[in-house]
Amino acid sequence: MARRISTEDGRAALAGVASGDPGRTDLPTAVRYLLQLLAEKAPGHTVEMRVPPFGAVQVLEGPRHTRGTPPNVVETDPMTWISVALGDEQWADAAAEGRIRASGVRSDLSDLLPLRP
Repeated sequence: MARRISTEDGRAALAGVASGDPGRTDLPTAVRYLLQLLAEKAPGHTVEMRVPPFGAVQVLEGPRHTRGTPPNVVETDPMTWISVALGDEQWADAAAEGRIRASGVRSDLSDLLPLRP
């Protein structure tokens, strides 16, 4: 992540998204803030968590990935990420519905959620 998002800014962005009428920067800031919290909670380079078009982080201790497509990848849309990251929705339900796409043996991040901003 290029710039650290303060707790105050992250919480404000999450509140904006929750209001149903977010400001222009609320959704990307909320996504990046929750990715930042995930990376702080589970530092490492084994799984790449992607939330296009707003961000991606590498998490979990283990073998470091450096080139090409990582063997453990998770990708989801911004609203699904916010929902599972906050515990408003279960990881397994979103994955079963195809809103979380996960590949690799270490790509189930449900044990790390919810995050508590």
